[in-house]
Amino acid sequence: MKIFHIPCLEDNYSYLIVDESTKEGAVVDPVEPEKVLKVASSHGVNLKLVLTTHHHWTQLLTFLLLYDRDHAGGNDKMKQLVPGIKVYGGSIDNVKGCTNKVDNGDKVSLGADINVFHTKGHVSYYVTGKEDEQPAVFTGDTLFIAGCGKFFEGTAEQMYQSLCVTLGSLPKPTWVYCGHEYTVKNLQFALTVEPDNPRIQQKLTWAQNQRQAGEPTIPSTIEEEFETNPFMRVDLPELQEKVGFKSPVEALKEIRMRKDNWRG
Repeated sequence: MKIFHIPCLEDNYSYLIVDESTKEGAVVDPVEPEKVLKVASSHGVNLKLVLTTHHHWTQLLTFLLLYDRDHAGGNDKMKQLVPGIKVYGGSIDNVKGCTNKVDNGDKVSLGADINVFHTKGHVSYYVTGKEDEQPAVFTGDTLFIAGCGKFFEGTAEQMYQSLCVTLGSLPKPTWVYCGHEYTVKNLQFALTVEPDNPRIQQKLTWAQNQRQAGEPTIPSTIEEEFETNPFMRVDLPELQEKVGFKSPVEALKEIRMRKDNWRG
């Protein structure tokens, strides 16, 4: 299994997942379809699947709904450019171009060695290859490196379940691929929550060097997120104490509010 970053728009990533033995591929959130196809062609990949992590709906003035194209917006174009490609998502109605709805625990095969599993909640995809390869999870806007998404469509309890229960139960070496390059800012904020956490400072220095070199800061691992991501550390009594709460959900809610108001 090989995974290629495809930078899109201002700070988005699409990802190309390739089964090396068959050269069959899947693309995660193809917001710029022509760019995705160019990368696939350069690696001799035959695209079979689109994996859509989510849709965004933003309510304006309580009645106007606008579609945010930064993840699912390229699906229809992909279907035009690659006839017969299957588009997976959490909803036929709400995910643009979706042909195949996925539910919690559903499995999709790619090539000879890759299996893709849907995880419950905000749609993430857990991908396994051969036995000796590290698995990967594609988290869209649920789990960022050292951060998490805003509560547009859910609650702190739901985010806790998604981050700490569902994603947190994955094997510690699992690679984490998220939808945006927010890592430096997220780690800078994380230091305001835990200024004495040496792992956050170390990773921030590394991330700043990566960006200065024009390189991505993604992937992370589930293990690294438990060390550096304040939203995934809310089960720790010492972190709860720092933010003034004694439950992980309340701590997560408080940290999210601080992040929403932070101007770092």
